[in-house]
Amino acid sequence: MEMLGSIVGNIVPSVGKYWNYHKEADQHVKNLKRKWELLESQKDDIKTKFYSELRQGKKPKQEVKLWLQNVETIKGDIDIGQEPARWMFLLRMQKGEFAFKKTKEVEELYQAGDFTDGLVLDLPECIGKMMPPSTLVGKTAQRTKKEIIVCLLDNNVGKIGVYGMGGIGKTTVMKEVNNFLLNESDKFESVIWVTVSKDNDIIKLQNEIACKLKLGLPKFEDEITGAAELYTALKDRRYVLILDDLWETFALEKVGIPEPTSANECKIVLTTRDLDVCRGMSCKDIKMESLSKEEARELFLHKMEYDVFNTPYLKAIAEDVLQTCARLPLAIVTIAGSFKRLIHNYEWRDALEQLRTSLKGFDSIEKQVHEVLKFSYERLKEEKLKQCLLHCALYPEDFKIYKEELIEHLIDEGIIERMKSRQAEFDRGYSMLSKLENACLLEGVTEKYYEEGIFVKMHDLVRDMVLQVASPEFMVEGHLRLEDFPDEGNWRENLVKASLMYNKISRIPSNVSPMCPSLSTLLLQGNKSLKNVPDSLFEHLHGLKFLDLSYTDIESLPNSVFSLENLNILSLRGCCYLKHVSSLAKLTTLRKLDLGGTLITEVPDGLEMLVNLTYLNLDVGSPIIMPLGILPKLSHLQYLRFSCKVTVKGEETEKLKKLENVWVRFDDLYEFCSFIRSLEKRRLACYQIQVGESEEDVDRDIQDVGKGVILERECNLRRGGESLVLPEDVESLDIVECDDLTSLCDVPSLKQVSELKKIRLSHCKEIEHVLCFLLLLLTILFKLSR
Repeated sequence: MEMLGSIVGNIVPSVGKYWNYHKEADQHVKNLKRKWELLESQKDDIKTKFYSELRQGKKPKQEVKLWLQNVETIKGDIDIGQEPARWMFLLRMQKGEFAFKKTKEVEELYQAGDFTDGLVLDLPECIGKMMPPSTLVGKTAQRTKKEIIVCLLDNNVGKIGVYGMGGIGKTTVMKEVNNFLLNESDKFESVIWVTVSKDNDIIKLQNEIACKLKLGLPKFEDEITGAAELYTALKDRRYVLILDDLWETFALEKVGIPEPTSANECKIVLTTRDLDVCRGMSCKDIKMESLSKEEARELFLHKMEYDVFNTPYLKAIAEDVLQTCARLPLAIVTIAGSFKRLIHNYEWRDALEQLRTSLKGFDSIEKQVHEVLKFSYERLKEEKLKQCLLHCALYPEDFKIYKEELIEHLIDEGIIERMKSRQAEFDRGYSMLSKLENACLLEGVTEKYYEEGIFVKMHDLVRDMVLQVASPEFMVEGHLRLEDFPDEGNWRENLVKASLMYNKISRIPSNVSPMCPSLSTLLLQGNKSLKNVPDSLFEHLHGLKFLDLSYTDIESLPNSVFSLENLNILSLRGCCYLKHVSSLAKLTTLRKLDLGGTLITEVPDGLEMLVNLTYLNLDVGSPIIMPLGILPKLSHLQYLRFSCKVTVKGEETEKLKKLENVWVRFDDLYEFCSFIRSLEKRRLACYQIQVGESEEDVDRDIQDVGKGVILERECNLRRGGESLVLPEDVESLDIVECDDLTSLCDVPSLKQVSELKKIRLSHCKEIEHVLCFLLLLLTILFKLSR
């Protein structure tokens, strides 16, 4: 009886509490709504003041950013809908309990939003990034650097223009100046570096400066708005703005840059090839002189890495080679990189003769530099490296090229030949890019928020040279803000590759029908305003192999595309208005089909005919059904990606023996385990596999995911007799809403994994034994330590 009394004593208060939730449900809901309205008003006021202060160049407080995120998070939880009728006891009780508890959370957030000590840090955030150190050889460069720094520290000089021919070392000197200002001078709060280049795009320049200032604002769409925002951010800040490679003058007020004065202590430094640009910008001009003979020799030796001038059988030849470089740093660095691989005197003589032959008839130094770069290009031992450079030149000037995307294209174009695995092809690609960087024909660049070493770019002189080599077979008009599609007169009959990427082309005339039977590559990606492509465009492009329409607003594809029987690559990624793709049955040579990010609602007809496919991306925004029998016919697939809204069968994926990169969802454990067992000893390079129901997708590139498994909802870890089989090399395991799981010890295959880095449990209500996980970790660590 005592035990019964104790039980009753515990139950009665609980019943009373839940009865109160039922009885007071309406009042709890009203309280929640009232409190939320107060919180939302507080949030709006704080956001207005917060972003206003950010525009003044101040640094945001992390606690304010977190508070705003928390308010947005709770916003989605409090839409409780219509109150249930009084006779619906359980629903009213649940609503009442929910509203009562959420009201407390809202009250806590409201109180936490009393930021009495301000929303931002009073001192502006120091802006600037150190540049990779370069070789600054000789007194000439050092003298120029010193002269620039003297002007920067002189209150009577506001704008400085450094001019000289391409390849003379202006950018190298300015990198040293940039690092000096960040390391050794506290005179300026911000050092902002922007590469301008030929297009002279005001809005692009405004957005670049805003990005470097870390304003956290949406991209500017018009000059007036951008100018107002930038002027507000810069007017109270002591800054140095470095504009590298400026080709034309512009009005500072048009961009939103305050005029440097002795009062505001701001500075602008620009580099250009044209003295008139310096004068047009009212700069104090500083000429970048060529290296002296001694300095040229010193730089040449530095890049050769041994004293070739003290090698008797090479000394005379080396002197002649150095003379052809015209004392220009870019030419010296490139040529030294080309000759350093040569050992015997006959190799040096032969290379020198080729270099001299290529320079005949060029009277200006800049033209000679062009020919020196061309010589270095032609001396590349591997023809594939030349083809790689040619492909890089299809990108716009100063474009930061994502290495993985570039290698993907090199594979697509056949520049990297098909190998035993996709991983081997990527390894070959990285090796090729490394060789080109070492030869100074490509340069590595860093980008904000990205790890180092994943982007490359071409020096504009190298790009100009490569395009001249490729002419007339190339038409490259990328990132020039073109609004009109080139007329037929520009489409030469012998054209092989055409790049119109990242322009503002919104329309292609319906009568345009280029007669280019040899055209193999057409790149139109990034023309976001392009909505329609006429049927006539492809009527005579029967040799087309690579078509990229990614990130355009096209709503449909012309019928003529589906008759391009030589097409190998069709990329439509990010075409977010594309809802239907006609029959692909004739495109039997297709090796890559990328429909990721489109809104197609069904698998295209004829997909089963594409038996040569190695890459298939159907990570689309709408639920689609993959008909049975199609996947097994695509036996060459190496890369397979579906969204979580598409379910596949284990028995179908089992037959894809060449898979390396996989992003799929299985309905249940049986299908998943069947697929994992079918791998036997074969390992996948990357995978993200989901099991069970799922409502949301994870927007990450498969290359970045690593090797992960997600078990979601009704995944039946303990029912039906099926034992979970995990890949031995799984790196992350997410278990979400698997209510039949009581302990991680219910997953015996965890003891077999060897590379597990992370386990995440979320909303698994029946979990009882958390400590068992620690024992499991000890088991894994013990295995790894053996």
